[in-house]
Amino acid sequence: MTARGNTRQEILDAALELFSVQGYEATSISQLAEAVGIRKASLYSHFENKQAILDALLQTTLEGYSQHSIFAKAHWDDPDFTRDKENMTPETAAQMFMGQVRYIIHDPRISRGRKMLTIEQFQNPQMARLQTKQSYTDVMTYFTGLVRFLIRQGRLEAHDPEIMAAQLCLPVSMWINLCDREPDREAEVMGLMERHFRQFFDLYACRTETEKITENQEEST
Repeated sequence: MTARGNTRQEILDAALELFSVQGYEATSISQLAEAVGIRKASLYSHFENKQAILDALLQTTLEGYSQHSIFAKAHWDDPDFTRDKENMTPETAAQMFMGQVRYIIHDPRISRGRKMLTIEQFQNPQMARLQTKQSYTDVMTYFTGLVRFLIRQGRLEAHDPEIMAAQLCLPVSMWINLCDREPDREAEVMGLMERHFRQFFDLYACRTETEKITENQEEST
């Protein structure tokens, strides 16, 4: 006989799968019970209603996000956070970003949670706020802090950090969404993303006056 704790988790797993494919409103308690292989009455012994299932899912989604996302844990003005990043190069930064993107795309709970938020963001204000936080606010905060840090380190030219951050990170959100819709294009997307990161750091990298003069001369010839 399935243990109560295991059944509760099976209900949450089934709900996340169904909500990420057909949405919260379109999913019935009967479908959830059928997916787990239990009766509706048994499901109600674990959760009061469908909203309680959603609340539990959002809580676990938040916990997983806060534990594993580099965007949720960044504190660029904290010396303890930046200590191991003093010698960050464009190469190491690009590899770090690529690794995080692969995690975001492939972790089943993160991927399904993102799809659920995408479906429900225009119907559920709570999920709309969470979608904005995870897909925009935290990402922009992270990359704006990173750009400011690299400017202070003398690695990037001093332009508008928020605009630079937007140029760096917002195309990545579009590419992640593309991979969600068309998984077979992941290799193409990852190649574009790597080229994007490298070009950004090349365009904004600090150069000596001599290097700038040389580049201007080459462009004028």
